[in-house]
Amino acid sequence: MLSNLWPALHAFAFLTGAATDVWTPHRVAEIRTVSAALISPDGEHVAYTLSVPRKTGDDEDGAAWTELHVLDSADGRVRPFITHKSDVSNVQWTADGQGIAFLSKRGADKFTALYVISVQGGEAQRAAGLKSGISDYSFAPDGKRVALVATTAESEGAKKAQEKGFKQEVYEEDVRSARIWIASLFDTESAPRELDLEGSVHDVHWSPVGDRLAVSIAPTPLVDDEYMRQRIHVVDVATGQVTAKIANPGKLGTFVWSPDAKWIALVSAADINDPSAGRLCLVSSEGGAPVDLLPGNQADVSQLAWLGSDQVLYIASQGVWSVFGKVRADTKLAAPAPANGEPRSKLLLHPGGPILTGLTVSADGQHAAFVAATPEHPTEVYTMSHGDSAPKRRTDSNPWIAKLRLAPQEVVTHRARDGVELEGLLIRPLDAARGARYPLIVYVHGGPEAHESNGWLTSYARPGQMAASMGMAVFYPNYRGSTGRGNAFSKLSQGDPAGKEFDDLIDAVDHLVESGLVDKSKVGVTGGSYGGYATAWCSTRYSERFAAGVMMVGISNKISKIGTTDIPDEEFYVHARKRVWDDWQFFLERSPVYHATDAKTPLLILHGKDDPRVNNGQSRELYRHLKQRGDAPVRLVLYPGEGHGNRKAAGRLDYSMRMMQWMEHYLKGPGGTPPPFELDYAEAPAAEAIEAGSPAAASPAAATSSR
Repeated sequence: MLSNLWPALHAFAFLTGAATDVWTPHRVAEIRTVSAALISPDGEHVAYTLSVPRKTGDDEDGAAWTELHVLDSADGRVRPFITHKSDVSNVQWTADGQGIAFLSKRGADKFTALYVISVQGGEAQRAAGLKSGISDYSFAPDGKRVALVATTAESEGAKKAQEKGFKQEVYEEDVRSARIWIASLFDTESAPRELDLEGSVHDVHWSPVGDRLAVSIAPTPLVDDEYMRQRIHVVDVATGQVTAKIANPGKLGTFVWSPDAKWIALVSAADINDPSAGRLCLVSSEGGAPVDLLPGNQADVSQLAWLGSDQVLYIASQGVWSVFGKVRADTKLAAPAPANGEPRSKLLLHPGGPILTGLTVSADGQHAAFVAATPEHPTEVYTMSHGDSAPKRRTDSNPWIAKLRLAPQEVVTHRARDGVELEGLLIRPLDAARGARYPLIVYVHGGPEAHESNGWLTSYARPGQMAASMGMAVFYPNYRGSTGRGNAFSKLSQGDPAGKEFDDLIDAVDHLVESGLVDKSKVGVTGGSYGGYATAWCSTRYSERFAAGVMMVGISNKISKIGTTDIPDEEFYVHARKRVWDDWQFFLERSPVYHATDAKTPLLILHGKDDPRVNNGQSRELYRHLKQRGDAPVRLVLYPGEGHGNRKAAGRLDYSMRMMQWMEHYLKGPGGTPPPFELDYAEAPAAEAIEAGSPAAASPAAATSSR
């Protein structure tokens, strides 16, 4: 009798979190993640920020809180500094290393201001503020001044008009540029001095020697310009005059002064058509064109730091792994090796370890701090000192994870139908039996200028361990166009939207079916943004191959998407490579709505109502076409107050529960008409004993025996 009830009981236990040692949406909603880790100049401390999700039903709904903690490197002691419903960002050490600076809105602040707290603890002191929110800052080497980045303040006339009800928005014109102000720290008497720079500022770095700033500036505050036209300018602090310009050719990543201020190391695109900033470059601070320090590198650099004034440390994504290396800071790539025989570049950490996503280095270059994750845990603080063979994990932000069972995760390589070698990551079903076939969920990353690494792969929108706990496999493909394999691979999908890039998904499924793991008739697909586009395409053009789809903030009509997005030039330069008016029919045929007549796949569509990147009309269009046809079950869920992905706790939990409910219903359950749209968000207490006939009766042992 109990075994007959199991499918319904398992679904209930999964969605409400009644099981004690498996992953559920409620467990995922509790995950804390380290978002940044910054080592002190003397290497004795690491300041780090911890993202703490709000508790639905208890806290006011909103995005996760961000706390500030400090790790003492020697003994591993962690001290909480700014906690309890706090929201800190952009943490930096002061010039003397005795204080930790951060941005926050505290007390009577109307706008985000700059605060500093002593490394010994105590109360944070307000160091600087403006008449609008500060978004970035950089300390002068004298420790007395700071460069602040903020948008220009709203005019008094505009404020008064709004108070009278005039709240109209003039699209893409009624925007305010970000500017730079020079302020004295802890000075409440003197007004900060604004620098008169043309364009909209994004990042600023004060030179470690002298009074110059390296500033990234876009022509306008529009997102398209931020993506495609940010350029570095060197600015004299005293006069505000631009003394040099850096001619990076396309997208711009991070950039850092050398300690002697002669050079600027930067992460840049290779050219205007490069989908991502992934080349490690060097340029004179007097201006000019950057030189790629790692030409032909089949990886994508994301982080950098100087090791003295003659070497650059970097983190790069290499396939599904990350590497940590160093390279000589010399634009003469053919220059002879130094007398000590050290090679021009060298890997300090090879592929195979934790996935590194953050890097800072002490002043003497002997100690480093990282943000890193593994398949066993989300991002944590890691440190490494000179002489260490590998980074050491230093924090455990989610000790309760040790009580949950994790399904195995592995790297999968296979070939596409045209011979291109592809990689992906597979999470097998929990307690999978040898020789048995299981349902599969293909999770498609967005971008497509992104990639999956062999780290933690479970979040509110990523089924990962949740699906594995339900007896399903999950595959994360790095299809052509993904980053992590160099510039050429990331361009393989350009000019061919939904072409070979999405054929790669089908080839991945076929590979897993041929391996004996996957039931070909029970394959689902999900993803957001470009992954949502893939989901829509697989649910229409390839509908016969997929039994369920969950699409988030996805593209359904390439023509109307290009006409409504806030990044039309980015779409042209690094994706389509032609304008929609050049070939209307091509873009129409590469649109899922064009193939809606073939759709049989049950599709759950979810979208933020305030998405500026992919207008929610994309989801409305596909929903209406499928609804009118009536051949495929379809449901549309819109999230008020959310944009290109959900940030708030309630929206995230709702998304997780709906995604897993939909997949369970169509890949393991009865299928047919959609499951009820109303959800019970309450988390049931964990069952300590089996009670026959009770929804909580499904123990882990019962779950194992029923699969």
